[in-house]
Amino acid sequence: MLAFSVTFPASEAAIPAFGAVTVGLGRAIPAAVLAAVCLLATRATRPTLSQWRQLVLVAVGVVVGFPLCSALALREATSAHSAVLVGLLPAATAALAVVRGGERPKWQFWAACAFGMVTVLVFAMIQGAGQIRVADLWLLAAVGCAALGYTEGGMLARELGGWQVIAWALLVALPVVVPVTLVFADPWHAPTANAWLGLAYVSAVSMFAGFYAWYRGLAEGGIAKIAQLQLLQPVLTLIWAALLLSEHITPATATGAILVIAAVAVTQRTRG
Repeated sequence: MLAFSVTFPASEAAIPAFGAVTVGLGRAIPAAVLAAVCLLATRATRPTLSQWRQLVLVAVGVVVGFPLCSALALREATSAHSAVLVGLLPAATAALAVVRGGERPKWQFWAACAFGMVTVLVFAMIQGAGQIRVADLWLLAAVGCAALGYTEGGMLARELGGWQVIAWALLVALPVVVPVTLVFADPWHAPTANAWLGLAYVSAVSMFAGFYAWYRGLAEGGIAKIAQLQLLQPVLTLIWAALLLSEHITPATATGAILVIAAVAVTQRTRG
């Protein structure tokens, strides 16, 4: 979570210079190079056919969907605002884990999920002067994509191992990522040192190294249970946004984050 919590501030620092497509989608290209080196160096066993199918879902969720949707949102939204909406991710991940695992949680679980969703929508409307902005829709789409990638990747990590999941998923996505990035990427605008650092961070850490620990944790501790650690991410992101980007954290933003975290905490306690 510490690694992922810096993703939004790093992306926000890089987007003005490199564009949303390069930062959101193109980050997977250097990450895939790192992944290929690691797979070759360790002579990793190739996935089976059924595992390839799951890897496609992982790639759609965390290699393409979440990075691109969140980067497009960050063209308009701040890291602090985005952190509140993405605070729904633990609940979304737990809900998918429940569905995929065939569990039947108590009604309080779904009530808490609904409360969290309503809180996020109300917060988004307050911030958007009574309207849901396009950036908010991108962020909600990012949440859905990440929940899919986390759930499928967490299950697959029990068979392949944590880092192998994201490594193979990066290679699966590469034939799509490269041409789309080349066609739709914006022209670069005199990248600063901070922009380069931001791009390097989201490529090496957010897109690869962070998943090494994350998927291993999901595999060993259980997807829904370990998803509770995501409760820390909105708070940490708010702190990083203030420290690294000097963003002002308004009372509304802080209140929204607290309410979303409270709702997610209830979902974790009422799954049984």
